[in-house]
Amino acid sequence: MRRTERLFQIIQILRAHRGAVTGKDLAEELEISLRTLYRDMAELMAQRVPITGEAGTGYMLEDGYHMPPLMLTPDELEAAALGATLVAAQSDPSLARAARDLVTKLSASIPEELRPIVLDAGVRSVAPAAQNSEAFDGAELRQAIRTRSKLALRYVDQKEEVTDRVIWPLLIAYLGRVRYIVGWCETRQGLRNFRTDRVRALTALADRYPARRKQLLDEWDRQIAARYRARSDGSDTS
Repeated sequence: MRRTERLFQIIQILRAHRGAVTGKDLAEELEISLRTLYRDMAELMAQRVPITGEAGTGYMLEDGYHMPPLMLTPDELEAAALGATLVAAQSDPSLARAARDLVTKLSASIPEELRPIVLDAGVRSVAPAAQNSEAFDGAELRQAIRTRSKLALRYVDQKEEVTDRVIWPLLIAYLGRVRYIVGWCETRQGLRNFRTDRVRALTALADRYPARRKQLLDEWDRQIAARYRARSDGSDTS
């Protein structure tokens, strides 16, 4: 890893931690010596990066510091290009367009010597495009998730029965080529997963749901983890 990349990586590590990070932990994560780490920290401080702390006590990055835009490493650029390819293969047209626009903006904004990493990436997705059609605007769904707006759904279940639901949308989950809306269902009074290709109509409501989104997502994560544990020990008979 070049020193410039390592300096940016140090900043990223510090940004990801709320408390102080010891020089020993930083050096181990970066796979460098403590002596090299201390030289890097001195260089960052000399460049007026607002890092507090010192050797032996740990380091912290002050709140409000922003790195220069698009100072990305080759690995980060490849990750962005791969992610955009995966998104473009999904069935949400507006999100696919946004992914293609992202690649265009990245290639236009980074130094010329890094453009082949984005335009001719050494990693790519070869998964087939999603074939499930959706009867709603994906942008409206994502906006409802951002604003915590309730959604009115007309949904066809596995028994081909049509029901009208009001849900609190939490996230869009991808499982292979199938997408799900994860939300709290007011009708069933519980967390439910709705296949997007079974949604016949979707309308954002003016009401916002009262619960904290993070708490509901934490509960969903616990349920998913419990389900996988049950399957692994053979106790899931569903």
